[in-house]
Amino acid sequence: MELVTISDIRAAASLVAPVVVRTPLLRFDDRLSVKPESLQPVGAFKLRGAYHALARLTDEVRARGVVAFSSGNHAQAVAFAARAFGVPAVIVLPENAPAVKIAATRGWGATVELVPMADREARAYELAESLGATLIPPFDHRDVIAGQGTVGLEIVADRPEVDVVLVPVSGGGLVSGVATAVKALRPAARVIGVEPELAGDAAESLRAGELVRWQAVERERTSADGLRAEPSELTFAHMRAYVDDIVTVSEEEIAEAIRRLARDTRLVVEPSGAVAVAAYLQRTEEWPARTVAVVSGGNIDPDVFAKIMQ
Repeated sequence: MELVTISDIRAAASLVAPVVVRTPLLRFDDRLSVKPESLQPVGAFKLRGAYHALARLTDEVRARGVVAFSSGNHAQAVAFAARAFGVPAVIVLPENAPAVKIAATRGWGATVELVPMADREARAYELAESLGATLIPPFDHRDVIAGQGTVGLEIVADRPEVDVVLVPVSGGGLVSGVATAVKALRPAARVIGVEPELAGDAAESLRAGELVRWQAVERERTSADGLRAEPSELTFAHMRAYVDDIVTVSEEEIAEAIRRLARDTRLVVEPSGAVAVAAYLQRTEEWPARTVAVVSGGNIDPDVFAKIMQ
């Protein structure tokens, strides 16, 4: 299986530069800096991979339109990218996706179809075939992984001596790309994935040395709706090659991280985006002085955010 390379990620950085925000590293405390991908135009890192994947299509292929399935943030990213290229997009979302993510996806001009979570992928493939469109998967694609890897490029450029990078894990596109970039540029750094305890399939898989599948109904339990997917063979191969460990965090730890990020860095962060900081807060004194946490998204329902902040 061919893994993404640092050359692929550098090439992706050139293609996404016109639309992707080069997010800064913000100081959280004396040990931790956060990379707020919540500040992207679509509110999440997903824009990097989605735009790169569309940019790599030929004009003829792109003109036939694109289809995607998503928990919500990839949906917005593909919708944004399709609008930028002037092509139609149809997005399949789970029925329990946050209303704010459904509305935003439609707001970028995409057609949205809602289905049960377990049916998202199959329905997207059906639509792509019937429409003659190209499917842009949320993580199981080398171009998507390379685009997400630009996060890692920027981290090492801004913090060349970084010791630990904490990265949210769901399907694994983000951690695959970030780990590939960080290990190529700063081999001594450790890359640690972070999952919710209620969707800890990647952590279990890494320990087992093979993919361990959790049922969708199990993964749906977590409030971190963007982390309910499961790794693919491609992303798991990157994890085994480059990720040092995957740890899990509880629902209350996620909520506390959201509160701390709001109060200490003035960032509005969704549960999925807060898990890396939650892992840091689990054992603050044990992390080295140069630790970076990727805050992957900020698309949280206002009512949910208000309840957490009480």
